[in-house]
Amino acid sequence: MSDTLTHATDENQLILERREKLKTIRQAQLDGKGVAFPNDFKPKDRSHQLTAAYDGEAKDELDPKKIVASVAGRMMLKRVMGKASFATLQDSTGQIQIYVTNDGVGEDIHASFKHWDLGDIVACVGTLFKTKTGELSIHATQVRLLTKSLRPLPDKFHGMADQETKYRQRYVDLITDEHARNRFKARSKAVSSIREFMVANDFLEVETPMLHPIPGGANAKPFQTHHNALDQEMYLRIAPELYLKRLIVGGFERVFEINRSYRNEGISVRHNPEFTMMEFYAAYWDYNDLMAYTESIIRHVANTATGSLQLTYGGKAVDLSQPFERLTIVEAIRKHTDAGDNVNNVEWLINAVKKLGMTEAKHKLSSRSLASLQVLYFEEAVEEKLWQPTFIMEHPTEISPLARANDDRPEVTERFELYITGREFGNGFSELNDAEDQAARFHAQVAAKDDGDDEAMFYDHDFVRALEYGMPPTGGCGIGIDRLMMLLTDSPSIRDVILFPALRREV
Repeated sequence: MSDTLTHATDENQLILERREKLKTIRQAQLDGKGVAFPNDFKPKDRSHQLTAAYDGEAKDELDPKKIVASVAGRMMLKRVMGKASFATLQDSTGQIQIYVTNDGVGEDIHASFKHWDLGDIVACVGTLFKTKTGELSIHATQVRLLTKSLRPLPDKFHGMADQETKYRQRYVDLITDEHARNRFKARSKAVSSIREFMVANDFLEVETPMLHPIPGGANAKPFQTHHNALDQEMYLRIAPELYLKRLIVGGFERVFEINRSYRNEGISVRHNPEFTMMEFYAAYWDYNDLMAYTESIIRHVANTATGSLQLTYGGKAVDLSQPFERLTIVEAIRKHTDAGDNVNNVEWLINAVKKLGMTEAKHKLSSRSLASLQVLYFEEAVEEKLWQPTFIMEHPTEISPLARANDDRPEVTERFELYITGREFGNGFSELNDAEDQAARFHAQVAAKDDGDDEAMFYDHDFVRALEYGMPPTGGCGIGIDRLMMLLTDSPSIRDVILFPALRREV
């Protein structure tokens, strides 16, 4: 029999044994002897609080105080030694040991306790003391089984070995892996710090629709659904941008939203179809203001979540303390490749991207402009080399339908993308607030869509109408929260920082 089948058989036998135990407990309830799943215990203490307050005290100092503690948690370890037993309970803050004896809880209760399983949720009340080895513990005067666990936990020494199982059964991953718990605690702390930072800088937090009649705000393929009552097609939000800029038109001069967005695209270590980003917009800012502010956000969040601006990702150093480099696309190509003056040579660029795997049939290379070819070459040859924080500026107008064109060089926009560890972390630009120019850009996007580009934008009549009322000069930026969390927690995959990532359905 294979190891997999043996494991499945062993697990099924353990589940059967636990169900029999629960059956006995239910029968006892019918006989008026307890409750199978009691809901009346309120723990007064948390393990971390007790450890912080009393772990530093010596045994002879702690014992005379007779401090009563009341805790509840999942039983992670158990050692039975005749008239006495030790167990470790784990709550949301950490672990603490309990000491169960016949003298403390009574022989019958202790006998029942010996049959409880790892994974069970247990309540304990008792007095704090130090063991001979100096471990802070609770000498139980009461123990209760609050929840019977029907499935055994993974092996305590190896945990969950299969990475996909960790993603699929995140609840077990969190039970057994302290690093996983700390990673998501850091994420929560980081997101809270972003919110606090934005509010402290006079930004108003808002909420905009997740169901859109017209998808917009980014070049991406949307998820589509049907609203029965309205009898119309709707799209899951690919970005909140156009609604946030409507609010700028309405007079809110600084707004932000920490939002969930959805893109019906590929899944990879950097992409999940459902993701979190923070978008913010400020009237009377341009892309230079945005870059300076984005730097400050990244530093603030890193300091809050990790306590340092010197990070390590995948074994390589990332320095957030120095000013982020600023390069145009052309400057980045010159710096990180041997293109030299060929950066402005269409024929050379076509040959160069073909060597990198691009094809005429798929990428329509011969019909692309110089600027478009430069972007394509940059993405394939330069992106992954931008390890330290770098702003890449001045994207072509033709691929930036919502960004303001540069007044002196209208072929490029006042736009930037932030790269760290070879990945894009943010995208921002001086916003296009010319309603007629925006209408023309939308028409160009519609033409591209008609030509087969399923990521091109729709024409949004209402957004153009909003701009016709007048939007002040504005800067806007989006920062990918999931990728930022990957950096701050040194996680190799986006699935490591999303509690429940998208996975193929189990069969």
